[in-house]
Amino acid sequence: MSHGRRWLAATLAANLMVLAGTANSAPAAAGGASPSTVVMAHEFMFAPTSLTIPAGATVTWTNKDEEPHTIVSESGLFRSGAIDTNESFSFKFEKPGTYHYACSIHPRMIGTIIVR
Repeated sequence: MSHGRRWLAATLAANLMVLAGTANSAPAAAGGASPSTVVMAHEFMFAPTSLTIPAGATVTWTNKDEEPHTIVSESGLFRSGAIDTNESFSFKFEKPGTYHYACSIHPRMIGTIIVR
């Protein structure tokens, strides 16, 4: 299986797990965060795993874990340094598309930003 297909399969599996846990509730940001915020949680995951935003919106990732994490785009479009507890990284998405990312320190941490 190619890297791209493994990435897609892992992303789909993670998204299905998130959806299964929220099937009967409206989408809510983790911890009262704004709709364009992704939280890195102590379960070594991004919450939400998938986020849909309009073109021109900025996404902010905030680390609420005790471990450092990074944000690395699969395509190389954006890359953070190590983000410590309560630190953030932001990126403005100008063009529509689907953007996959992961934590380079903990590669099982994956997420997707969908820009409309």
